[in-house]
Amino acid sequence: MTDAATPETSARDYRGTVFLPKTAFPMRGDLPKREPEWIARWQKLDLWNRIRAQSKGRPTFVLHDGPPYANGPLHIGHALNKILKDVINRAAQMAGHDANYVPGWDCHGLPIEWKIEEEYRSKGNDKDSVPTLDFRAECRAYAQHWLGVQRDEFTRLGVFGDWQGRYATMDFPSESVIAGEIGKFLMNGSLYRGLRPVMWSPVEKTALAEAEIEYHDHVSPTLHALFRVLRAPASRHLVGADVVIWTTTPWTIPGNRALAYGPEITYAEIHVDSVADGALVKPGARMLVALALLPQFCADAKIATHTLVRTFPGTEFEGAACAAPLRGHAGAYNHDALMLAGDYVTDDAGTGIVHIAPSHGEEDFALVVAHNRLHPDSRIEIPECVGDDGTYTVQAPGFEGQHVFKAHTSVYAALTALGTLAATGKLQHSYPHSWRSKKPVIYRATPQWFIAMDDERQIRAKSLDAIAKTHFVPDIGRNRIGSMVAARPDWCISRQRAWGVPIAVFVEKRTGEPLRDPTVMTRILEAFRVEGADAWYQPGAAQRFLGNERNPDDYEQVMDIVDVWFESGSTHAFVLPPRGLPFPADLYLEGSDQHRGWFHSSLLESVGTNGVAPFKAILTHGFVLDEQGRKMSKSLGNVTAPQDVMKQYGADILRLWVMNADTSLDLRIGPEILKQQAELYRRIRNTLRWLLGSLDGFSESEKLPHDQLPELERWVLHRLTELDTKLRAAADPASPTRFDWTGVYPEIHNFCSTDLSAFYFDIRKDALYCDAPDSLRRRAARTVLDVLHRCLCAWLAPVLSFTAEEAWLARFPSEDGSIHLEDWPAIPAAWRDEALAEKWDRIRSIRRLITGALERLRASGVIGSSLQAAPTVRLPPADAKLLSADDWAAVCIVSAMKIQPEDDGFPPGTISAMIDHAVAPGEKCERCWRVLPEVVGHSGKLCRRCDAVVGAA
Repeated sequence: MTDAATPETSARDYRGTVFLPKTAFPMRGDLPKREPEWIARWQKLDLWNRIRAQSKGRPTFVLHDGPPYANGPLHIGHALNKILKDVINRAAQMAGHDANYVPGWDCHGLPIEWKIEEEYRSKGNDKDSVPTLDFRAECRAYAQHWLGVQRDEFTRLGVFGDWQGRYATMDFPSESVIAGEIGKFLMNGSLYRGLRPVMWSPVEKTALAEAEIEYHDHVSPTLHALFRVLRAPASRHLVGADVVIWTTTPWTIPGNRALAYGPEITYAEIHVDSVADGALVKPGARMLVALALLPQFCADAKIATHTLVRTFPGTEFEGAACAAPLRGHAGAYNHDALMLAGDYVTDDAGTGIVHIAPSHGEEDFALVVAHNRLHPDSRIEIPECVGDDGTYTVQAPGFEGQHVFKAHTSVYAALTALGTLAATGKLQHSYPHSWRSKKPVIYRATPQWFIAMDDERQIRAKSLDAIAKTHFVPDIGRNRIGSMVAARPDWCISRQRAWGVPIAVFVEKRTGEPLRDPTVMTRILEAFRVEGADAWYQPGAAQRFLGNERNPDDYEQVMDIVDVWFESGSTHAFVLPPRGLPFPADLYLEGSDQHRGWFHSSLLESVGTNGVAPFKAILTHGFVLDEQGRKMSKSLGNVTAPQDVMKQYGADILRLWVMNADTSLDLRIGPEILKQQAELYRRIRNTLRWLLGSLDGFSESEKLPHDQLPELERWVLHRLTELDTKLRAAADPASPTRFDWTGVYPEIHNFCSTDLSAFYFDIRKDALYCDAPDSLRRRAARTVLDVLHRCLCAWLAPVLSFTAEEAWLARFPSEDGSIHLEDWPAIPAAWRDEALAEKWDRIRSIRRLITGALERLRASGVIGSSLQAAPTVRLPPADAKLLSADDWAAVCIVSAMKIQPEDDGFPPGTISAMIDHAVAPGEKCERCWRVLPEVVGHSGKLCRRCDAVVGAA
């Protein structure tokens, strides 16, 4: 008998005697309407604090929240991140831990400051004319607004957390701790001020971290320039020839101070014989270029014919000096460009000789610094040719005031006039841009504050050791962050902006040394704790903090703010120990881009101050793309907003989407995918609904002990042990597969749809609907349904938080109860039965053969339903013994079955059956619809089982 069937009309209607499912749990979830009601109920019950109270004394689990940025409504990436965190926290809680989760926000930094500046610009106001404290107050108000919006949207997603005790980097105590963490580096000597090229945004007028950079295609002007060799101690043949360089940054030519060559590269000296129309070089010129790159250079410079005078090793350049290509322009640039050996120089592109502008390239800078250290008598200048806004300074004579991104035409003109321009061109390539302004950035040497990676504190080495000890999910993350830490330069932590925590340091003007005085630092931190970092900008702050024993005129008060990545990397210091949470945290969880962002800065910061990583494990997830695998963009119209999804489907659909995916990869979402998730949800909901309906009136007295259950019920309980093991392995912080949830919830869905709905429920509907209430088979089934309901509600609660609550309270109504106050049910080890599982795997395989044959008969019209069949099934003897004929009939949902063992015709090791169809003899029972001989002539046309049940009623 099935739910969809309707008994035929007869003298008596037996529908009222059938124990059909009965429940108030609706078929439709109506999630957009009901979910806010559940949230209101949880808030009224103070559910979060009740969970915390009942968890005291349990083993702790801490997922430390990486702070999202408070500058706009949530996007789908936020939803993915917070839902995944919430599922992991809830699972750890229900697996027996005290999973206290403190959500937080990153509130300082350039995006907010930039937004406030935009508001000023739109009104024609000048941000620089606004007092710093007033400007900071506007930034704070802006961040506070969006923090509130995002908090409400996270709550609507069903995310549990200490929302009342959330943290924010702009909270006064947070600002005090951040300043204190900087102070630790100051006191131990790792913090220093130095000149070094950093990524610089001319638009935003500040240094940027690598994590604030993104790469876009960009068309750059190029040039080939000539450097006349003035002297060459290792080879007199070079004097008078022109060294050729190629660059994609013509604006760096005024900053040129040297050249780099490759000692292992083979170079060519050529004589230009003839040139094509439009060439800038002249016949008769002698030029030096890498042999492997000579053909490309000749093509670029339009050299028609040339003579290869000779080839020579790069070592001949040792000690050589050249004239700068701008020599004499504006009466300046009269320095010599020394030739330095550079192990990074290759003959893959360009000319095999690199022009060195030490203020505008990390490798250039390092090469010049190394030379100056070894040869103090021939020091190479490191000029500051470019100002904060990207325009040339007085140290670039003849180009002052021009913006570097528009300067190539002026550089071309100057070189042409001097006869040192060999060729020009354009190149489309990947170029660094600020991820906030989306504008190109430059390398620019400026005085900045750095944290040393390789001094006696050995932050790099200790960080690499910490990475080796960290558990990564997926493990590839270990290599990603490890390679970044291994190759990174010293950490530039200073920014030239206003909205953030200041680098609260004083520098003695006489010596240039930072003041390292614990008493001064204590005054600063106490003021920040009570008044916030604004205290640094108050009139008289220097005297206040330095105290009466020092003259503030003798000190520079540093006004740079700290990099926001340092701030967020310090969150462990003001979130974990101060709240009594364990350090290091069990887990950090963010997108895969945070290997160079939050994971990276948190690691360096904590290793520098504590000597250990702030995490035991790192889990990363991918990005969210549209259904075609494209990045979401408003211009493409392919953005899926979580707010829209919740309005149409509800948060549980989004939560299901997250946990049905392999979150270690990029996820896709869109209308069709959401429809699929809604269908999966419908099936799970129907499973819960059928369980609730079939448990109507269930009492503890019906339960049967495990040893009295039929094999089929014991097989279901065995399957629960398998699922329980997978869930607990993912939730247990000590498990080898901890935090790897890939495939776990899809398996629960598969269990619901395949093992239960399409198999177990289908088989046991007859017993549940038609057996007597006290029959052992019906009691056994309801015993298992009780366990299934408890397990599924609890196991689904971390994901389908609203639906699981509804399904739990539909059976256990309570004014103050909640599934989220429950733990996952303890599954007895005795339920695990591998031999039974293997047996029923084979039974199900044979069943598929039989039901497949019956379906073909039904499709051809031979039978109307499987209950009209009574087939003879020939099986290998071992398979024939698996079940009795009656049990085979029940499993295959036929009215009767004859099992005939046969030795022949079955290949060894295969699963085979020969099915001889027979229409079931007898008539159809008007209550259970089985076709049986015993129904013939029986009063009311009932089978014996149904007659007894009806008669007993």
